[in-house]
Order: sequence, then structure tokens, then C-alpha cells
Amino acid sequence: MKKWFLLSVATLCAPIIASAHEVYVLTPEEIREGISTPAFSELDVAFSNVDQFMFWTFVGLLLVSTVFFISLWHWFEDRTAPLFAKIRPYAPAVARIALSVSLLAGAYYDALFGPELPLSGSFGTWAVFVRIALVVIGLMMLFDLYTWIAAGGMLVLFALEVLVHQSYMLTYVNYLGDAVALILLSGTALTRHLKQYSMLVLRVCFGVGLIYSSFYAKILHNNLALQVAELPLAGHPYGVAHYLGFEPHFLVLGAAIIEIVIGLFFIIGMEIRWTALFMLFWLTLSVLYFGESVWPHFILIGIGIAFFCHGYDRYSIEWPLLKRFGHKPIA
Repeated sequence: MKKWFLLSVATLCAPIIASAHEVYVLTPEEIREGISTPAFSELDVAFSNVDQFMFWTFVGLLLVSTVFFISLWHWFEDRTAPLFAKIRPYAPAVARIALSVSLLAGAYYDALFGPELPLSGSFGTWAVFVRIALVVIGLMMLFDLYTWIAAGGMLVLFALEVLVHQSYMLTYVNYLGDAVALILLSGTALTRHLKQYSMLVLRVCFGVGLIYSSFYAKILHNNLALQVAELPLAGHPYGVAHYLGFEPHFLVLGAAIIEIVIGLFFIIGMEIRWTALFMLFWLTLSVLYFGESVWPHFILIGIGIAFFCHGYDRYSIEWPLLKRFGHKPIA
């Protein structure tokens, strides 16, 4: 069953291009080696580290349940509700600025969405015109000038990238979700009644992007993540797995599970603000530790901050559970 599942997904996710977010630090040769090497069995890793696996599963469940009960705590709600009510309206602006800065950075670095997608590789002789379009679209979004038109232009560029890179673009589906959300929030005659779905679209696309990136580099081609886990820290002989006290294969398995759970939490709308904080914390550590190219992470950081500002929406799974006395749930 497991082999059938992996084979089916591998067919859909053929490695046309190497790398997800966490392998920006690998060389092209290391990426090719990681993709060509057969993936190790993560099920075997779980069984060979069953005590650690059960312990950290318990810790994870304890953490999630603790956050949930804190959300039900009136003292916490009474003291945080005023702050969250003030920052909630800024969520759309944060998402808009995150997308605009990401596109402008892409134009500066002559790539679209990520450094492994150079404009010349996708658009050939048209690359210079696409670069100009990115600057125009980015500036329109940055200054909120006909943002819905600019977002539509970005959707066209995303569609063109899909024609070239196919299913790999699921890695960057968060850009798609951000653009669609901005269109729904534009208040035009066509979108006025769809505004309420904007955060739902953004959550689902963001979660799908996280899950796909994790699946691609930590399950389907998990030797990519294994190389990153063993990559020596600058000035030290060992990699991050050693300093965290984990066997590298087990660390890859744990990271895959955590990222998939984070993606699922965003998709279903569970503990949104806490999950956003958790993601931003580890994302920041990852960038600082590995010295990765920062600009592809602008969109992740920006949307994470937008989620923290906005919190729950009416289509979040915990909305009916935590909503009380006509007030929006805040945790």
C-alpha cells in the first residue's frame, strides 16, 4: 500500500526541478544526488526509534491540547482580545505587502517565486518583459493601486509557470492563494459577496504549499532533507541533527510530520495564531542557521504574520467551538 501510494504521488510530482524551500542551501550536484538516490524508509525509522517517536508524539499532543484549553481560558481571552481586535484589520495589508515585496525581490534577483526558477529558464527571450511586469505588479500592490488587476497579472504569470514546471508549482501555491485573496478583498462588483472566503482561500493554499514542500523534500526525495540535516554548522564539524541530539533520519521524519501537521492546521483552521507563531519561530531559526537566501521566505513570513493578525475566520474548524457571546474567537 505504501509503495503504491508513493508511486502514485511520484508520477504526479516528477522531479522536473529540484528543491523545496529547505534545500536552497544545497549545491546543484547535491540536489541531483539527493533526487537520484532512493528514499530511505521513514516507516523503518519510526519503528527503530519507537520510544522517541511515542515520546515526541505525546509531547505534541500535550502541546496542542494545552493551547486549546488556554484558548478556552476566560482570563487569557479577556486580556488578549483588545490587542487582537486592533491588529486584525491589518491582516489584508500585511498579506498584500508580503506578496508585493516578494515579487519585487524576484524581479531584483531575476527569478520568479524561488531562486531555482530563473526567469530566463521559464520565459526565454521574454524574460526581460516578465521582469518589467514583476516590477509593475509589485509596485501596484505595494501602493495598493488597482491591486485586483495586479493580482490578476500575477495569476497569469503563475499559470505560465505551471505550464513549464507543472506540479512542482504546488510548492509556491501560497502565491496563488495570496493573489486570489487580494482579488476577493478588492470590493469590486464581482467579488463583493466573496470577500468572506478570502482567508479560507489563503489558509488552504498556504497549507497545501507547506504539505507539498514537506512531502517533496522530506518524503519523496528525503535524502535532500537528510543532506541538510547533516550539513555542518559554520565553524563546527557537525550538522543540526547532532546539535539537536537526534539521529539525522529521525530528525527528517520528525520535521516532515511537523510541517505536514502545520499545513493541516492552517487548512482546517485550528489554533491559527499559535501555529503561525510556531512556524515563524522555526522559519527564522532555519534562515539564521543555514544562511539561506532570505527573499523566497518573505511570502512565508508575511502570510504567517497576516494569519497571526487575523486569527480565526468563520470557516475555521474551531470557530464554532471557541466563539462565545457573539464575539470572534481570539486565540
